[in-house]
Amino acid sequence: MRGMLDFSEKEDVLKFISESNVKILNLCHIPEEGRLKTLSFSTADTDRVAETLDYGERVDGSSLFSFIEPGRSDIYVCPKIRRAFVNPFSILPTLNILCDYLDENGKPLDVAPQTVLERAENKLKLSRHVTLKALAELEFYIISEPQTELLFAGAPDKNYHESSPFAKFEDIRNEVLATLAVIGIPTKYGHSEVGRIIGSNGRVMEQHEIEFAPQGLADAAENVAVAKWVVRNVCMRHGVTASFVPKIDLNHAGNGMHIHLCGLKQGRNITAKPDGNLSNEALCMIGGILRFAPSLAAFGNPTPVSYLRFIARKESPMYICWSARNRLALIRIPLWWKFKRKNDQSESCRETFEYRAPDAFANPHLLLAGLALAADYGLNNVKETLRTAEELEAKNVKEEERKFKNLPRSCREAAGNLLRDRKIYEADGVFPPKLLETVMQKLNDFDDGDLWNRLSHRPEETEKMLARYLDYG
Repeated sequence: MRGMLDFSEKEDVLKFISESNVKILNLCHIPEEGRLKTLSFSTADTDRVAETLDYGERVDGSSLFSFIEPGRSDIYVCPKIRRAFVNPFSILPTLNILCDYLDENGKPLDVAPQTVLERAENKLKLSRHVTLKALAELEFYIISEPQTELLFAGAPDKNYHESSPFAKFEDIRNEVLATLAVIGIPTKYGHSEVGRIIGSNGRVMEQHEIEFAPQGLADAAENVAVAKWVVRNVCMRHGVTASFVPKIDLNHAGNGMHIHLCGLKQGRNITAKPDGNLSNEALCMIGGILRFAPSLAAFGNPTPVSYLRFIARKESPMYICWSARNRLALIRIPLWWKFKRKNDQSESCRETFEYRAPDAFANPHLLLAGLALAADYGLNNVKETLRTAEELEAKNVKEEERKFKNLPRSCREAAGNLLRDRKIYEADGVFPPKLLETVMQKLNDFDDGDLWNRLSHRPEETEKMLARYLDYG
C-alpha cells in the first residue's frame, strides 16, 4: 500500500479503500493538547464509510478542549480528503485522514486552535497582503533501557551531528525521516543533537532533531503533531521511548522547537533585500514578535518544565533580543546563502528568521496564530516595531544581556503577560475570550511563580517533576 495519497474527492477515497483492501478508516484530529487523536471505523459497510467521509462523526468536545462546557459538548470531526495517508504502523491495512472540528451548525468550531490559526492568517493577508511560511525544528530524546555493556559511550553533551557507532539511534532517526516522507510530510534533514546522557545503570538518553521543510502555517502545525506520533511509534517498534520534554535533566541540553519564519508577498520572499540583508518588512515582523514575546510564551511554553529550559539554558534563549547567528538570542538570523543569490524572486524560503523560545509541548496551531498576529502588528506599526528591532538588536548577547528584559520565568508570569495583551489577541475575533481565559487559568493553576527557588536545592523533587512530564505533549 502507498503511504502518501492525493485524493480530491470522496470517490477517490472509496476506490482506494476497495482496491487496496483497507480494513480500517481512522479519523485523526489534533485537540488542545496537540497530541494526535484517533477515531476508528471498520470499512466493511461501504455506505457507512461514504457517510462518514461526507459528514464526519460526533465527538465529545469537552474531553478534547478545556474551554468547551460539558453541557453542550457535542462537536463534529470532519475529514479533510487531501490530508490522507496510509497508517505505516497498523497491523491491518488502515487509512488515516486528518480532520477539522465543526460546530453544531457545520461551521468551523470557533474555539478550535485550527480555526484560530485560520483567522490569524486571514487577518495578516487582508491587512498587509503577506502570508507566512514556517518550519519547525523538532528536538527529542531517544531513551533506551539499561544496557549491561555500553560500547562507544561518547562524552556528555558532545553529540551534535555525531555518527554511528557513537550515535546509538541514528537508524531510528533515519527511519523516522523515511516514514515522514512516505506519509507526505516533507523534511529538510535529521541529525543527532547536543544532548547525550549516560545513566549510572547504563541507560542511554540521546538527543536528535528533525527539521521540516517550509509549509503554510496550517500544514506546518499539523506536521508537528503527526511527526511526534511518528517518532513515538518508530521508537516503540524498536523497544525504546522518545521524550519531547523541554528539560530532561537540569545539567543537560533541553528540547526546544525553534520556529523559522519567512514572509511572502505576491509569491516573493520579502525577508531579505536584493543585497542579501534583512528587509524593513522582516525587521518590522521581528519587532512585532519581540514586542509580544512575553505573552507568546503562554502558547509556546505551556508547562512549568518549559521555563526550566530557559533558566538552566544550555544554548536556550533567556533575553528578549535578536541577533545575527547568535544562538543565545530569542530571535536569530541564521546564515543565508548570499553567495548563491541571483535576484531570486521565487517562493524560496532559504532566508528566514528563527524564533527560539517554543518547545514541543506547545499547541502548534495557537503558537503559529500568535506569531502571525505579532507579525501583523509589526507590519501595521512600522515606526514602533522598527524602533523595537533597533533597540533590541544584540551584537554580543553575553556582553549586552543586562540591558535586555528576561523571557518569562514561569507559567504564572506568562499568564500575566497574556492578560496584559489579551485585547490585541481578541481584536477582530481572532482569539475567542473563552479560549484565552482558559489558557490563563491553566497557566495560573500550576502555581509555579517560585518554582526555581523551590527546586534549586532539592534534586529529588526536581527529578520527580521532570519524570512526570517525560511522556507529556
